Amino acid sequence: MNNIIMRKIIYLIFTILMGSLDILHVHSQGNVVRLSLEEVIQTASEQSPDALMARHRFLSSYWEYRSYLAQFKPKLSLSATIPSLTKSMNSYTLPDGTETFVHQQYTSYTGTLSLSQVIGFSGGSIYIQSGLQRLRNNLDSAGLSSWLSHPVTIGLRQPIYNFNSYKWQRRIDPIRYLEATRRYIEDMEQISITVTRLFFNLIIAEGQLQISRINEANYDTLYRIARGRFNMGTIAENELLQLELNLLKSRADAENARLDVENSEFILKSYLRLKGQEKIQLIPPSIPNQGSVSVSDAIEYARENRATALEFERRILEARRDLDQAKHEGRFQANLSIDYGLSKNGPNLSEVYKNLDDMQQLSFGVYVPILDWGQAKGRIKMAESNNELVKTAVEQESIDFEQEVYLAVMQYNMQKNQMEIAAKSDTVADKSYQVAKARYLIGKISITDLNIAQSEKDLARMNFLRALQRYWNSYYTIRKLTHFDFTNNLPIRVDLNKIIE
Repeated sequence: MNNIIMRKIIYLIFTILMGSLDILHVHSQGNVVRLSLEEVIQTASEQSPDALMARHRFLSSYWEYRSYLAQFKPKLSLSATIPSLTKSMNSYTLPDGTETFVHQQYTSYTGTLSLSQVIGFSGGSIYIQSGLQRLRNNLDSAGLSSWLSHPVTIGLRQPIYNFNSYKWQRRIDPIRYLEATRRYIEDMEQISITVTRLFFNLIIAEGQLQISRINEANYDTLYRIARGRFNMGTIAENELLQLELNLLKSRADAENARLDVENSEFILKSYLRLKGQEKIQLIPPSIPNQGSVSVSDAIEYARENRATALEFERRILEARRDLDQAKHEGRFQANLSIDYGLSKNGPNLSEVYKNLDDMQQLSFGVYVPILDWGQAKGRIKMAESNNELVKTAVEQESIDFEQEVYLAVMQYNMQKNQMEIAAKSDTVADKSYQVAKARYLIGKISITDLNIAQSEKDLARMNFLRALQRYWNSYYTIRKLTHFDFTNNLPIRVDLNKIIE
């Protein structure tokens, strides 16, 4: 790193800390918190509103993924009705085939324990269950009961040529979860970008306040000297008035700068959720001693690591899923159902688990649309058009994706040269102003030339501060776009277990 930039940063730290003394004196009743850029980013990553929202967005995706995994595991359930009371008139078929109405009043109890498992690749399910039912006739004075048991029943439910949502979930949901993990990393890096902007907004405001105070002190001195000269008749009244006007303007600028400092500090503390009354002293960061970033490496890291790359893949799969669903729904469909088990009924509970009878059931149902006036065909055509639309959009966005990384890398690589120019300009402008001030004091230049030199000095200082801000903004933008720390030459990782716990 160029020595000029390092000297400027050291000088910047000194001037900001010295410029904070007056503020600290005014607010001496509060404590002072000195924060570096790294500490501010760490605090923002832990407790800023954006950090909290990012964590909850990731947790929502995590539990959604857990729910997806859980549906492919065996499920054990118990269902029971205890009791069901019935009192009604119902039709009844007599032995001779005639129908009559009878009065019924009974109480039934049922219970079923079931273990089921989804078959993901076929879209069906298998289950094994055990059930018991008791029926008590309330019209019988003896209160006799009947029992029916199904000790074991094994069943299969298998759709045939139906849309299989499980197959597509196995392909899409893991990508969606991985996308959420990468999105969380990008959210954290975006927090770094946001808080860096707020950090340097306060530094720039403090730098402007320091400039305003120096200008106020300089013009106060110049005005006092000019007033003596005016009394001696060596300068004109308009020059004295111009200096007085400059003095008044510098005082107004200092007051406005102080207000900007307080406002910038409030915004930064609000974002960091610092609730105390402590004053903040910021320590400007040094510049990492690293070379330029390779565009090809950055694009490769972005393709491997960014959530957007996974988003492209997910969107294409979702469009293909919707097309597959349109091709299957509303057309030929079939369902196969098979049940095999044992059962027994009897008047006593002890008898319904002896000498069990076989129970088999097989059903095969079909659905064949004959005339739908092109409704199914229309859904397929819409899904095909949407599939092509998504592919076209993804192709274009992939080009824009690489262009975004390319421009960000080029801008970052340019920032060091820009900072060298800004640092050198600041040094030259400051020396030029000191020379102009000395020449004015001996009457070699006019007040107009002095004002120009002072304006150029102030502009050069602010340009250097803004160049420093642009560098660090560009630095964290590159990290966000690539998920790579080029300073330490390591990929950016986060411990997601700390969030899930």
